[in-house]
Amino acid sequence: MTPHATISEHEGVRYLHLGSPWVQGAMRLDAPDQLELHYIRQMMIWTLFQNEPQRIAQLGLGAGSLTRFCYQHFPTTRIDAVEINPEVVQASRLLFNLPPDDERLSVHTVDALDYLAAIDGELDVLQIDVYTDQAEHPALESQAFYQACRQALGPQGLLTVNLLGSELVHARNLHALQESFAAVVWLPETHDGNLVALAFVNPPKIDFDDLYERAEQIQATLGLADSEEWVDGLYAWMDQD
Repeated sequence: MTPHATISEHEGVRYLHLGSPWVQGAMRLDAPDQLELHYIRQMMIWTLFQNEPQRIAQLGLGAGSLTRFCYQHFPTTRIDAVEINPEVVQASRLLFNLPPDDERLSVHTVDALDYLAAIDGELDVLQIDVYTDQAEHPALESQAFYQACRQALGPQGLLTVNLLGSELVHARNLHALQESFAAVVWLPETHDGNLVALAFVNPPKIDFDDLYERAEQIQATLGLADSEEWVDGLYAWMDQD
């Protein structure tokens, strides 16, 4: 049985919950097209490496922030959102400005593994943010799950995933990603405990001058002002590695 979706509002921001205080999504009421949460903006780090995806999938709809944002800013891209809880889908439609399905947008109320099993190398980008009501660890985090994600992506495919939990949760998910993908990097943990990882089907060629230039383009076109911080985070990660 899926948990009930509940709503709260504080200082102009509407929040989605799943029967607990944990925030499952957010939207600023006077700026609904912006990405309110820091880690949600980090989930767009894939734009440093790919700017014209043909098909994007989001596992875990939440308040629909990423789905809405991609629908708005990538007008020729096909977008799938996968959410097993019908109450979350209803809340996103009614209270978080999620557009109705059309020729570009499809919301699938199915299990994520069932969705992935029907997709074979068709995705360019896969964004994952799947949590239960208590948000102690990802609802899907097995080796088999990440391998299914890998199979759903094309040769230049990219995956971003939000990892919220203890150091052990981070470690086991990063290990599973590294066993499934050619290259995996991650940004510094946010103050809320979210760690966003980026996985590549094939190893990327990373030129930091090019990445900083691309970050400037992202700021100008997508309004993601902290995109330069993503490059800083990647640079720090590589320096430590």
